[in-house]
Amino acid sequence: METTTDDAALTPGHPVLHLRGPILLGPEEELAEAWVAGGRIHHRRPELAPRTEVLEIDGFVVPGLADLHCHIGIGDGGGGTSLAEARAQAITDRDTGVLLMRDAGSIIDTRALQDPAPGAAGHRLPRLIRCGRHLARTRRYLIGYAHEIEPDQLADAVRTEAERSDGWVKLVGDWIDRSAGDLAPTWSAEDFTAAADAAHAAGARITTHTFDEETLPLVLDAGFDCLEHATGLTDETIARAAAAGVPVVTTLVNVDHFTEYADQGERKFPAYAAHMRRLRDGRFERTRSALEAGVPLLVGTDAGGVLGHGIIHDELDELARAGLDGTQILTAAAWAPREFLGVPGLEDGAPADLLVTAADPRRDHRVLRDLSAVVLRGEIIRRGA
Repeated sequence: METTTDDAALTPGHPVLHLRGPILLGPEEELAEAWVAGGRIHHRRPELAPRTEVLEIDGFVVPGLADLHCHIGIGDGGGGTSLAEARAQAITDRDTGVLLMRDAGSIIDTRALQDPAPGAAGHRLPRLIRCGRHLARTRRYLIGYAHEIEPDQLADAVRTEAERSDGWVKLVGDWIDRSAGDLAPTWSAEDFTAAADAAHAAGARITTHTFDEETLPLVLDAGFDCLEHATGLTDETIARAAAAGVPVVTTLVNVDHFTEYADQGERKFPAYAAHMRRLRDGRFERTRSALEAGVPLLVGTDAGGVLGHGIIHDELDELARAGLDGTQILTAAAWAPREFLGVPGLEDGAPADLLVTAADPRRDHRVLRDLSAVVLRGEIIRRGA
């Protein structure tokens, strides 16, 4: 049985969902029940038209999962996809329970995937927040992914991407320096500051790809709003990120592949290879240290391009290996990302983007792999057996 996504759900012939919870509003806040009508969640039973069908759904209700670092519109080979292929990527993620995505850089224009109107390209797709295209230094990133620019072009490029995006700009902060044979920042301290200032003046926030230890003090000094990967965190930069409330988007599945990247570059760049292996080996300890220090952790998969889509649960498993419990994982994957992006969760009147599980995901995150129901904008997208 499916509901519609508009106010017609309150009229006869359109079922209203009665969620017989608990409804997990946050780590320590829950309701016994809620309703879905008109595409929105209601904490009290709404006024219903006569003969309105009410569909009962039992189970633990949580906000849809969020992936704050993915790439919709980049194919397996690294090039841009068609819009149809990008839509298929989003559906793959949706069917794993991802109902909110921040695209951390795409080659193609994916705005058509944001329209929720029935019949439109974005109908029945997760909510998509776009960063625009990567901005990288010339010849200092993966070929074909980014706008490659020089420092004197950086501020203008940031302003352009701020206009094209949904209030986010993504800068590639470091990459291998072939002359040094190792990772190194791709911009100066002044460049990072100019980029952050340009983004903020345009009303946007700015985040950065960063693997290297040396980049993090520079972007924290510059006032960046978010850190992607952040494999080079040290005790000092962990403390600084925690004090500033700057979140780290985990991409632990990708970091696990650092040994492969090291193997590929070892013959020409042995120092780089050894560095990448050290970063990979310290990933769990670094994640635990950041969490314990109070750094907000947000889940990202880095799906698209190198990694396939539909891997959110692999990332959650990696967080568990790093020592996070079920509540901490659910916070990083659902509650905290929505708060950070300003997207509603399960508040009264919020769009009904939610998941239902048979068991409590705060006790074991793995129950999120076996969803009883996926509800997107009030519409049942998928139901379990």
